Amino acid sequence: MARKEKNWMYVSLMLLNMSLKCAFVSHTACLLLIIAMHLFLHKPSYVLLTLLLLHIQCNGSNDSIVPAVIVFGDSVVDTGNNNNLKTIFKVNYPPYGQDFSGGQPTGRFSNGKVPSDFLVEELGVKDVLPPYLDPNLKNEDLLTGVNFASGGGGYDPLTSVLASVISLDEQIELFKEYKEKVKSVAGEEVLNTILSKGLFVVATGSNDVTNTYFNNPLRLYHYDFDSYTGLMVDSASSFLQVTPICEKSPST
Repeated sequence: MARKEKNWMYVSLMLLNMSLKCAFVSHTACLLLIIAMHLFLHKPSYVLLTLLLLHIQCNGSNDSIVPAVIVFGDSVVDTGNNNNLKTIFKVNYPPYGQDFSGGQPTGRFSNGKVPSDFLVEELGVKDVLPPYLDPNLKNEDLLTGVNFASGGGGYDPLTSVLASVISLDEQIELFKEYKEKVKSVAGEEVLNTILSKGLFVVATGSNDVTNTYFNNPLRLYHYDFDSYTGLMVDSASSFLQVTPICEKSPST
Protein backbone atom coordinates (compact mmCIF):
# COMPACT_ATOMS: atom_id res chain seq x y z
CA MET A 1 0.00 0.00 0.00
CA ALA A 2 1.35 3.44 -0.92
CA ARG A 3 2.35 5.81 1.89
CA LYS A 4 -0.41 8.24 0.92
CA GLU A 5 -3.06 5.53 1.26
CA LYS A 6 -1.60 4.41 4.60
CA ASN A 7 -1.84 7.99 5.88
CA TRP A 8 -5.51 8.25 4.95
CA MET A 9 -6.26 4.81 6.38
CA TYR A 10 -4.60 5.78 9.66
CA VAL A 11 -6.60 9.01 9.84
CA SER A 12 -9.88 7.26 9.08
CA LEU A 13 -9.38 4.51 11.66
CA MET A 14 -8.21 6.99 14.30
CA LEU A 15 -11.31 9.12 13.83
CA LEU A 16 -13.58 6.08 13.85
CA ASN A 17 -11.96 4.98 17.12
CA MET A 18 -12.59 8.44 18.61
CA SER A 19 -16.23 8.29 17.55
CA LEU A 20 -16.82 4.85 19.05
CA LYS A 21 -15.21 5.94 22.31
CA CYS A 22 -17.70 8.80 22.39
CA ALA A 23 -20.53 6.29 21.98
CA PHE A 24 -19.35 3.75 24.53
CA VAL A 25 -18.43 6.27 27.23
CA SER A 26 -21.88 7.84 27.06
CA HIS A 27 -23.56 4.38 27.11
CA THR A 28 -25.93 5.41 24.32
CA ALA A 29 -26.53 4.67 20.67
CA CYS A 30 -25.11 8.08 19.83
CA LEU A 31 -22.49 7.18 17.21
CA LEU A 32 -20.35 9.62 15.29
CA LEU A 33 -18.94 8.14 12.09
CA ILE A 34 -16.12 10.03 10.41
CA ILE A 35 -15.86 8.83 6.81
CA ALA A 36 -12.59 10.65 6.22
CA MET A 37 -10.80 11.34 2.96
CA HIS A 38 -13.32 9.32 0.97
CA LEU A 39 -11.85 10.21 -2.40
CA PHE A 40 -8.80 8.05 -1.69
CA LEU A 41 -10.58 5.44 0.39
CA HIS A 42 -13.84 4.57 -1.34
CA LYS A 43 -13.79 0.89 -0.35
CA PRO A 44 -12.46 1.42 3.21
CA SER A 45 -15.13 4.09 3.70
CA TYR A 46 -17.83 1.60 2.85
CA VAL A 47 -16.15 -0.88 5.20
CA LEU A 48 -16.38 1.70 8.00
CA LEU A 49 -20.03 2.31 7.17
CA THR A 50 -20.68 -1.45 7.24
CA LEU A 51 -18.96 -1.71 10.63
CA LEU A 52 -21.16 1.08 11.91
CA LEU A 53 -24.34 -0.65 10.78
CA LEU A 54 -23.14 -3.93 12.29
CA HIS A 55 -22.44 -2.15 15.58
CA ILE A 56 -25.98 -0.75 15.61
CA GLN A 57 -27.47 -4.16 14.81
CA CYS A 58 -25.37 -5.95 17.44
CA ASN A 59 -26.52 -3.45 20.04
CA GLY A 60 -30.04 -3.22 18.67
CA SER A 61 -32.15 -3.53 21.80
CA ASN A 62 -35.26 -1.45 22.41
CA ASP A 63 -33.03 1.03 24.20
CA SER A 64 -30.76 1.67 21.21
CA ILE A 65 -33.11 2.19 18.28
CA VAL A 66 -31.92 5.18 16.26
CA PRO A 67 -34.62 7.87 16.45
CA ALA A 68 -32.88 10.38 14.19
CA VAL A 69 -29.90 10.78 11.88
CA ILE A 70 -27.87 14.00 11.75
CA VAL A 71 -25.32 14.47 8.96
CA PHE A 72 -22.46 16.95 8.51
CA GLY A 73 -20.06 17.03 5.58
CA ASP A 74 -19.69 17.79 1.89
CA SER A 75 -21.15 16.81 -1.50
CA VAL A 76 -20.93 13.07 -0.83
CA VAL A 77 -23.83 13.44 1.64
CA ASP A 78 -25.28 16.90 0.88
CA THR A 79 -28.98 16.63 0.00
CA GLY A 80 -29.54 20.22 -1.12
CA ASN A 81 -28.19 22.77 1.34
CA ASN A 82 -26.26 24.62 -1.38
CA ASN A 83 -29.30 25.33 -3.55
CA ASN A 84 -29.73 28.91 -2.39
CA LEU A 85 -26.07 29.75 -1.86
CA LYS A 86 -24.07 32.01 -4.17
CA THR A 87 -21.61 29.31 -5.17
CA ILE A 88 -20.72 27.27 -8.22
CA PHE A 89 -20.91 24.18 -6.02
CA LYS A 90 -24.58 23.42 -6.54
CA VAL A 91 -26.41 20.97 -8.73
CA ASN A 92 -30.08 21.97 -8.69
CA TYR A 93 -30.41 21.54 -12.45
CA PRO A 94 -30.70 18.63 -14.92
CA PRO A 95 -29.42 16.00 -15.49
CA TYR A 96 -28.90 15.75 -11.71
CA GLY A 97 -31.84 14.03 -10.05
CA GLN A 98 -33.04 12.26 -13.17
CA ASP A 99 -33.34 8.97 -11.27
CA PHE A 100 -34.64 10.53 -8.06
CA SER A 101 -38.32 10.24 -7.19
CA GLY A 102 -40.12 12.56 -9.61
CA GLY A 103 -37.05 12.88 -11.84
CA GLN A 104 -36.31 16.42 -10.67
CA PRO A 105 -32.99 17.87 -9.44
CA THR A 106 -32.93 18.31 -5.67
CA GLY A 107 -29.44 19.64 -5.03
CA ARG A 108 -27.98 16.18 -4.48
CA PHE A 109 -24.66 15.64 -6.24
CA SER A 110 -26.06 12.53 -7.88
CA ASN A 111 -28.57 11.27 -10.41
CA GLY A 112 -30.52 9.85 -7.47
CA LYS A 113 -30.05 9.31 -3.76
CA VAL A 114 -26.79 9.92 -1.89
CA PRO A 115 -25.26 7.89 1.00
CA SER A 116 -27.06 9.89 3.70
CA ASP A 117 -30.39 8.92 2.09
CA PHE A 118 -29.41 5.26 1.86
CA LEU A 119 -28.37 5.32 5.52
CA VAL A 120 -31.72 6.56 6.87
CA GLU A 121 -33.53 4.20 4.54
CA GLU A 122 -31.46 1.21 5.70
CA LEU A 123 -32.06 2.09 9.34
CA GLY A 124 -35.79 2.46 8.75
CA VAL A 125 -35.82 6.09 9.92
CA LYS A 126 -37.33 7.55 6.72
CA ASP A 127 -36.95 7.37 2.94
CA VAL A 128 -34.60 10.34 2.45
CA LEU A 129 -32.73 12.79 4.68
CA PRO A 130 -33.88 16.39 4.01
CA PRO A 131 -31.46 19.32 3.94
CA TYR A 132 -31.81 21.60 6.96
CA LEU A 133 -31.98 24.68 4.71
CA ASP A 134 -34.89 23.34 2.66
CA PRO A 135 -37.50 26.14 2.74
CA ASN A 136 -40.22 23.48 2.74
CA LEU A 137 -38.82 21.61 5.75
CA LYS A 138 -41.60 20.56 8.13
CA ASN A 139 -41.49 20.36 11.90
CA GLU A 140 -41.95 16.59 11.85
CA ASP A 141 -38.86 16.30 9.64
CA LEU A 142 -36.77 17.77 12.45
CA LEU A 143 -37.67 14.96 14.81
CA THR A 144 -36.14 12.20 12.68
CA GLY A 145 -33.05 14.09 11.62
CA VAL A 146 -31.79 16.50 8.99
CA ASN A 147 -28.72 17.13 6.89
CA PHE A 148 -26.30 20.04 7.42
CA ALA A 149 -23.72 18.96 4.80
CA SER A 150 -22.58 21.43 2.17
CA GLY A 151 -20.98 20.34 -1.10
CA GLY A 152 -17.52 21.79 -1.63
CA GLY A 153 -16.59 22.02 2.04
CA GLY A 154 -13.96 20.20 4.09
CA TYR A 155 -11.98 19.96 7.32
CA ASP A 156 -9.59 22.72 6.23
CA PRO A 157 -11.39 26.05 6.91
CA LEU A 158 -9.89 27.47 3.71
CA THR A 159 -11.70 24.85 1.63
CA SER A 160 -15.16 26.20 2.44
CA VAL A 161 -14.00 29.80 2.03
CA LEU A 162 -12.66 29.13 -1.47
CA ALA A 163 -15.87 27.35 -2.45
CA SER A 164 -18.23 29.87 -0.79
CA VAL A 165 -20.12 27.10 0.98
CA ILE A 166 -21.11 26.24 4.55
CA SER A 167 -18.08 25.43 6.69
CA LEU A 168 -18.08 22.82 9.46
CA ASP A 169 -18.15 25.62 12.04
CA GLU A 170 -21.20 27.11 10.34
CA GLN A 171 -22.82 23.68 10.15
CA ILE A 172 -22.40 23.44 13.92
CA GLU A 173 -24.12 26.80 14.34
CA LEU A 174 -27.03 25.53 12.24
CA PHE A 175 -27.10 22.41 14.41
CA LYS A 176 -27.41 24.57 17.53
CA GLU A 177 -30.32 26.37 15.87
CA TYR A 178 -31.83 22.99 15.02
CA LYS A 179 -31.71 21.91 18.67
CA GLU A 180 -33.64 24.98 19.75
CA LYS A 181 -36.26 24.29 17.10
CA VAL A 182 -36.68 20.69 18.23
CA LYS A 183 -37.02 21.81 21.83
CA SER A 184 -39.64 24.35 20.81
CA VAL A 185 -41.60 21.89 18.67
CA ALA A 186 -41.41 18.70 20.74
CA GLY A 187 -39.91 19.52 24.11
CA GLU A 188 -36.65 18.94 25.91
CA GLU A 189 -37.19 15.23 26.48
CA VAL A 190 -37.46 14.54 22.74
CA LEU A 191 -34.35 16.63 22.10
CA ASN A 192 -32.40 14.70 24.72
CA THR A 193 -33.48 11.42 23.12
CA ILE A 194 -32.17 12.60 19.75
CA LEU A 195 -28.89 13.72 21.31
CA SER A 196 -28.37 10.54 23.31
CA LYS A 197 -29.64 7.90 20.87
CA GLY A 198 -29.32 9.56 17.49
CA LEU A 199 -26.79 8.66 14.83
CA PHE A 200 -24.36 11.44 13.88
CA VAL A 201 -22.34 11.20 10.68
CA VAL A 202 -19.53 13.36 9.31
CA ALA A 203 -18.35 12.66 5.75
CA THR A 204 -15.82 15.08 4.34
CA GLY A 205 -12.16 15.52 3.40
CA SER A 206 -11.74 14.95 -0.32
CA ASN A 207 -12.19 18.61 -1.29
CA ASP A 208 -9.36 19.53 1.07
CA VAL A 209 -7.00 17.34 -0.90
CA THR A 210 -8.19 17.80 -4.48
CA ASN A 211 -9.25 21.46 -4.40
CA THR A 212 -7.34 23.14 -1.60
CA TYR A 213 -4.05 21.28 -1.22
CA PHE A 214 -3.08 20.27 -4.74
CA ASN A 215 -4.66 23.26 -6.50
CA ASN A 216 -3.83 26.07 -4.11
CA PRO A 217 -0.27 27.45 -3.73
CA LEU A 218 -1.04 28.77 -0.24
CA ARG A 219 -1.26 25.23 1.12
CA LEU A 220 1.37 23.60 -1.12
CA TYR A 221 3.92 26.24 -0.13
CA HIS A 222 3.37 25.90 3.63
CA TYR A 223 2.62 22.16 3.97
CA ASP A 224 3.99 18.89 2.68
CA PHE A 225 1.49 16.06 2.36
CA ASP A 226 2.09 14.61 5.82
CA SER A 227 1.78 17.96 7.60
CA TYR A 228 -1.38 18.81 5.68
CA THR A 229 -2.83 15.48 6.80
CA GLY A 230 -2.01 16.62 10.34
CA LEU A 231 -3.89 19.87 9.78
CA MET A 232 -6.96 17.93 8.71
CA VAL A 233 -6.73 15.60 11.71
CA ASP A 234 -6.43 18.57 14.06
CA SER A 235 -9.48 20.17 12.48
CA ALA A 236 -11.47 16.92 12.77
CA SER A 237 -10.41 16.55 16.40
CA SER A 238 -11.49 20.11 17.15
CA PHE A 239 -14.83 19.41 15.50
CA LEU A 240 -15.42 16.48 17.84
CA GLN A 241 -14.40 18.47 20.89
CA VAL A 242 -16.58 21.52 20.25
CA THR A 243 -19.62 19.63 18.99
CA PRO A 244 -22.09 19.00 21.85
CA ILE A 245 -23.43 15.90 20.14
CA CYS A 246 -23.32 13.31 22.89
CA GLU A 247 -24.40 15.72 25.59
CA LYS A 248 -27.93 16.05 26.83
CA SER A 249 -29.63 19.39 26.80
CA PRO A 250 -29.31 20.97 30.27
CA SER A 251 -32.48 20.87 32.32
CA THR A 252 -34.31 24.11 32.79
